Amino acid sequence: MIRLANERTPVGHAPLLSRREMLRRASGGFLGTALSSLLVADDRRGAVCQSSELDEHHQLRRSVKSVIYLFMCGGVSQIDTFDPKDNRWAGKLIDAVGFGDNQAKMQRPVIPCHRTFKRYGESGIPVSDWFPHVGGVVDELAIVRSMYCHEVNHFPAVIEMATGHRRRVFEHPCLGSWVSHALGSENDNLPAFVNLGRPSSPIQLTGGYLGAVHAATPFQDGVAPIPNLKLPDDVSRTERDRQVALLSQLNADFERDYALDDAIAARVRAYELAGRMQLAAPEIVDLSRESRHTRDLYGIDQEPTNSFGRKLLLARRLVENGVRFIQICHAGGGNGGWDAHGDIETHAPLCRQVDQPIAALIADLKQRGLLDETLVVWTSEFGRTPWSQNDTGRDHNPRGFTSWLSGGSVQGGIVHGATDEVGYRAVEEPHYIADLQATILNQLGLDAHDMEIQLRGQPLKLVEDQAEPIWGVLRDRA
Repeated sequence: MIRLANERTPVGHAPLLSRREMLRRASGGFLGTALSSLLVADDRRGAVCQSSELDEHHQLRRSVKSVIYLFMCGGVSQIDTFDPKDNRWAGKLIDAVGFGDNQAKMQRPVIPCHRTFKRYGESGIPVSDWFPHVGGVVDELAIVRSMYCHEVNHFPAVIEMATGHRRRVFEHPCLGSWVSHALGSENDNLPAFVNLGRPSSPIQLTGGYLGAVHAATPFQDGVAPIPNLKLPDDVSRTERDRQVALLSQLNADFERDYALDDAIAARVRAYELAGRMQLAAPEIVDLSRESRHTRDLYGIDQEPTNSFGRKLLLARRLVENGVRFIQICHAGGGNGGWDAHGDIETHAPLCRQVDQPIAALIADLKQRGLLDETLVVWTSEFGRTPWSQNDTGRDHNPRGFTSWLSGGSVQGGIVHGATDEVGYRAVEEPHYIADLQATILNQLGLDAHDMEIQLRGQPLKLVEDQAEPIWGVLRDRA
């Protein structure tokens, strides 16, 4: 069990000028702005932990070094993508076909799926014509058709998926923050947890009670993913080095007087990381260093794949440089672009944006020998209903949806679990979302049930006690 301090007791007198103000005055360029969110993080958080605080006794044999977590914001229709159903129930009311429950809109008809499914690869797994490129790498995928969650609305469902908790008695950390907390970073010059793309909710980025040091470092869209990385024109490298040296001295002086203050120590580490990133990150985020062939593979400088392709190519480069957890959000903001209440055909342009880049990522990782040590996860907060909404749309469906995994000692070319005949409810090998989180942690060498801290005398966990890895998709336990 991991225990965190929850009190900060200064042992010396406070300086005449607050450290916060001193840092703001002393720092410049990237140091002064890129991590400003860390300085405004509330000191009310009860605990801030050190990186890689999970001792070796609690670590399992690690299968992967990094996770690339692809989150489609808004709720992808499993029926129209990776979980095909025949249309024999189309036009019939959901209560008449016997698959409804107290959540189902019983008087709404089942709407047909207009997609064509093709069997791909040696496995022959059917994939929708919305994902032909992903179909081409289906032998690398373990498709779990039996995921479920409890929340039916976007914001609480995103919280549930991100943190493993429905109730917000505490500000729970998201999954990537737990990974940062447990394992730290393999690269001292880069953060352990990076987010690319606009999320559905800030909860998907938060360090919660683990502290801001374990929150996601956000990278932005475009050719300059990290804002303020370049030194201002009026600040030379020599001057910047002097500023960093001054900050280091101030930090050392402050820590001498406040030796037990974990929160301040976390802020110090954040600033030191910022300085190191200023040296290391420009080369990593410069996608022009990639060959034209690789850029074309991901659909970069082409529409509609350019934006998502850049994110996924950058994710591969971050994996190569030791970043533990890279979360990539697609169509975020509001309820999410995949929220197809009015017309399920709004999925079509979104699929075109992500299909080629996702397939490219998997093929590229495999070609470079990185797929076995990288776990790629694709999911959404919930699925969509078989019955209609607004005639041609589909409503939210937490009862049964699809996630898939690739690489990282996952069996490729398999389907695990099933929904019922209309694609509403998970009926074979149902897996609550905590099982997906437990699977990710297991492949990183972590036991989800050891991911616990004590906060103000209360034990807090990432996953529920009954959560287990989805053993049926893992090579070692299948």
